[in-house]
Amino acid sequence: MSKIENNNPMTAEEVSRLRNVKAKSAEKPETVEKLFKLAPAMETINGRTFPKGMKTIGMPMDEKTAENRALETDHFYPNHADFEYNPKLEPKRDRKPKFIERDSFLTPENARTIFGADQRKVYNSTAYPWRCVGRVESSLGSGSGVMIGPRHLLTCSHIVDWQPNNTTGWLKFTPMYYNGSAPYGTAWGTLTYYKYKVAGPSIDSTEIQYDYVVIVLDRPIGNSTGWLGSKSYSDSWDGGAYWTHAGYPGDLTGTQRPTYQTGIALDGDFWSADDNESMSHKADIWPGQSGGPFWGYWDGSPYAVATQSAHNPSDNFASGGSDLVNLVIRARNEHP
Repeated sequence: MSKIENNNPMTAEEVSRLRNVKAKSAEKPETVEKLFKLAPAMETINGRTFPKGMKTIGMPMDEKTAENRALETDHFYPNHADFEYNPKLEPKRDRKPKFIERDSFLTPENARTIFGADQRKVYNSTAYPWRCVGRVESSLGSGSGVMIGPRHLLTCSHIVDWQPNNTTGWLKFTPMYYNGSAPYGTAWGTLTYYKYKVAGPSIDSTEIQYDYVVIVLDRPIGNSTGWLGSKSYSDSWDGGAYWTHAGYPGDLTGTQRPTYQTGIALDGDFWSADDNESMSHKADIWPGQSGGPFWGYWDGSPYAVATQSAHNPSDNFASGGSDLVNLVIRARNEHP
């Protein structure tokens, strides 16, 4: 049994007993101000100006680390932020009706990305680690993502606008986006690290194994928000309700406000190698949450193990494994 299989994440009950941490200092206003002042690089195409697209770096399918399996990358908790294990919910005055009523929008058999009562809760919190999650936008639409390094974003591959000549369209990330607010500014992608170019709208079983990318951003926004660590998923964790997921659903909030859910169980498919793990789950999901992280806690610290990918009428799916961790390591080493 490997080291990672012996080191299980904390259970929901164990996490519930942890105490929140108050900020030890105040964030310097000029730090955030610098993030706001940076404008994205632009390019002109057919007489129209757009944010500049990204170059891409593909990780060979058989490339591994020296030890053949990366276990984890570090997390960073900035002491100018509170640390909350459950975020502050949005105030009652801000609550709104559902953006989409699923029962009338889709037929029952196609609406089963929500299993039983909807467990998602809308939050508005600038505490860590919730401030690390944000809204992702590209020319294809919107999704979700999380800071995984100082200038490194983890999100799904299928939100990326893949183009010829190893380039992509533009991509924008706003951490803790809430109804148009951007408390830490906005960052733009400059480089995409990928394992497999997953292009929706439909995603097959192989693509689910690799539906993640690491985006190198144009500014070190993680120094303000902090970032989550990453860990390689182990099948020994199958069935354990260890995980939290957060993202920006189109049905509940119109992708304008984030939601979260705890006590989620993942199930790694038996036919997937641990390197490129496809996981099924019954968390409550709707388009817009794609790319949102699944994370657990080890010694009270958060580590992401997967990103939301796809769904069918009976299951929802996430993507992870040691290849995800290797991708984070390479992006952070080559573009710190």
